[in-house]
Amino acid sequence: MLKRSRGVTLIELIAGIVVLGISLAIITSVLGPVLLKSADPWHQVRAAELGQSLMNEIFGKAFDQQSSRSGSLLRCDEAGAKPCTPAPELGPECRNGAPLCAPAQREQREHYNDVDDFHNLDVSGDEINSIFGSADTRLQNIYRAYRVQVQVSYVSAQTKRIQLRITTPTGDVIEFAALRGNW
Repeated sequence: MLKRSRGVTLIELIAGIVVLGISLAIITSVLGPVLLKSADPWHQVRAAELGQSLMNEIFGKAFDQQSSRSGSLLRCDEAGAKPCTPAPELGPECRNGAPLCAPAQREQREHYNDVDDFHNLDVSGDEINSIFGSADTRLQNIYRAYRVQVQVSYVSAQTKRIQLRITTPTGDVIEFAALRGNW
């Protein structure tokens, strides 16, 4: 008696490939979004590092252009002292001391000396650099796809609110806020 060998027919083979293809498509569609979100905690930590670093830099500056940097007894807007910078004038001062100037004539970040100089700061990619304004390729590589936006506003005559918005490479926006008092 001869044994008959039994193989796989072409139809069975095609049906198996179709079932395998459908299975892989389902698995990929389920795991794909999970894989994309797996980097979110890493980006959130990077954003927190960047936000804390920038907040430390801002808090290391004087309260106002008219504030004494040596810690005198008079604060801006007090009797006998110079007035604080008006809200519409918040931002970097003109390099030549003029009240109004073109953006290109304003002081650069390495010369920021008070909190409100950071108002409307909007940097991303290679523009994110060290406190001293020097290009640090290590920082540029780490934060290349991030964006930082800063807003400074008055809460009261002697208090400014600093708001940082950091946008991660995945498009998430992480916000930080702090109050800086003139005391």
